[in-house]
Amino acid sequence: MSILQLLLVGAGIMSLLVVGYMLVAGPSAAKESQRRLQALRFRHSESTDTKVESQLKKAIASRKPKVQHAAGSTSRIDALAIRLDRTGKNWSLSQYFYASLGLALAVAVLMYLRSGAALLSLGIGVFIGAGLPHLVVNFFIKRRTANFNAKFPDAIELLVRGLRSGLPVTETLAVVAQELPGPVGEEFKGITERIKIGKTMEESLQNTADRLGIPEFNFFCITLAIQRETGGNLAETLSNLSDVLRKRSQMKLKIKAMSSESKASAYIVGALPFIVFGMIYWINPGYIGGFFEDERLIVTGLGGLVWMSIGGFIMAKMVSFEI
Repeated sequence: MSILQLLLVGAGIMSLLVVGYMLVAGPSAAKESQRRLQALRFRHSESTDTKVESQLKKAIASRKPKVQHAAGSTSRIDALAIRLDRTGKNWSLSQYFYASLGLALAVAVLMYLRSGAALLSLGIGVFIGAGLPHLVVNFFIKRRTANFNAKFPDAIELLVRGLRSGLPVTETLAVVAQELPGPVGEEFKGITERIKIGKTMEESLQNTADRLGIPEFNFFCITLAIQRETGGNLAETLSNLSDVLRKRSQMKLKIKAMSSESKASAYIVGALPFIVFGMIYWINPGYIGGFFEDERLIVTGLGGLVWMSIGGFIMAKMVSFEI
């Protein structure tokens, strides 16, 4: 048995052990006891803050995407369809799969014509065909989410002005859909259209929250849910929410500015080996051509990629902050 085969067998055994441990190991006893104590505190406490916290947790739990609870392979397909919808593009599942398959075949053929290693070319083609479309979808989702979050506080301020002028909530939602361009106007237009065809405002907001998966919009839905249960001045509550969202946006920009130097260093350090490898292979293919032919060099290269991936993951976690 060759070194590459031994490496693949070892990786398969380790994967089976990890999966078996995850299946056998149950939930943590400490976390379960803490959850029960917290539920007991929510049930018997007379504090107003505790009751509001309980209602907030119930609202968050009720707004979790139902797709993640579906069993079977269709849950992944539905999750992919939701991700494609979040991009704001009219991309279908068939277009995504055809693009991934075509990209994988093109890269595999080019690598095989260049190196002559069939298995390595196939592996690289599958890796790029599965990874690059995923990264493209993530890019468009993040860009649309950033555009939504940039205009969402303005939408809430417009809602506040409409409520203070005496308009009902549904009318102010329609005003936001007409006045604000971009993703915010599109999503609020969808909410108003669903209300017009007979759905309640809660169902329309729930549908949009599940599709978007944006924490800021979830805060908005939770605020409306709590306000309908506890009562009070809705305009004042939404005004406070708008102020909180603006401060969150300012904090994100501050963190981005403080971590930009570390991110640039990580990008340079991570890309430099691939750039040097590509330049040397382009100038003198025979010098490092053994990485595509010799099994020992293939294993060494794969090990280096694994360690670089671990380092990149650690650096990404170091500059990632939850607000």
